[in-house]
Amino acid sequence: MSEEPDPELSDAERRALHEMQVGIEHVRRGYGDLLDFHHEVGRAGDRFESAREQLREAGRDELADELRDRHLPAGVVGDMWTYEVVSAFEEGFLSELTDFEASVREELADGIDHVSERAQQAEWRERADGDAWRDR
Repeated sequence: MSEEPDPELSDAERRALHEMQVGIEHVRRGYGDLLDFHHEVGRAGDRFESAREQLREAGRDELADELRDRHLPAGVVGDMWTYEVVSAFEEGFLSELTDFEASVREELADGIDHVSERAQQAEWRERADGDAWRDR
């Protein structure tokens, strides 16, 4: 059974909590895309390493050396590799926003999440004629 939303929440507080929760969900989706980016760039690096070996085998040492010395060790943002970008995102933006959202939720709603959805759930269940929804 879901927890009831705090009846003392104003409509504005409930809307703000909802917007923050949805915002966090979007940040997490972006984080998933960032992980995809990290993995795809890593796979690309493996392909370039293979190409470097093939260039060396083809006698194209100058090109193989350029890949080895200039491109493969370089960062994707400044001198940061993708794992460092992921870590910086996790430890900074993601962590700070999730902590802030949780503290606001704690202050306004005793830590209860999804307050708008809980209110809608309670309303829809209350208006239902009987408990047929329980038998699904």
